[in-house]
Amino acid sequence: MGFAARMDDWGQPAWIGLLVFSFIIFWPFGLALLAYLIWSGRMGCGSRDRWARMREKMGQWHERHHAGPSTGNTAFDEYRAETLRRLEEEQKEFLDFLERLRKAKDKAEFDQFMADRKHRPYGEGPEAQPQG
Repeated sequence: MGFAARMDDWGQPAWIGLLVFSFIIFWPFGLALLAYLIWSGRMGCGSRDRWARMREKMGQWHERHHAGPSTGNTAFDEYRAETLRRLEEEQKEFLDFLERLRKAKDKAEFDQFMADRKHRPYGEGPEAQPQG
């Protein structure tokens, strides 16, 4: 495992600590490290979607920490794996449902705003300033 991979396992705080340390010891190296971190997307400045990265990392963490060792009972292990798969699928469906619900709520609020604005006489409303 390379140095960057080890640092990635420790996460952003390790990269930030190394960056601060490198600026203290030799500032050109710190500047080069900063450029590398931004260019590689390790500090969240890259073009990849932040939420996709978080879901990917959580999936990797989940696989490492929740898969669990084999119990020795293959029937139970298969049942556990199937149940976990089904629960993850239900969680994904629920998150998709929540996203659709948020979008529908936003659309309803916007439609209501536009309807109110359409029927309001010009010069009334929160943007109108009293003159005097």
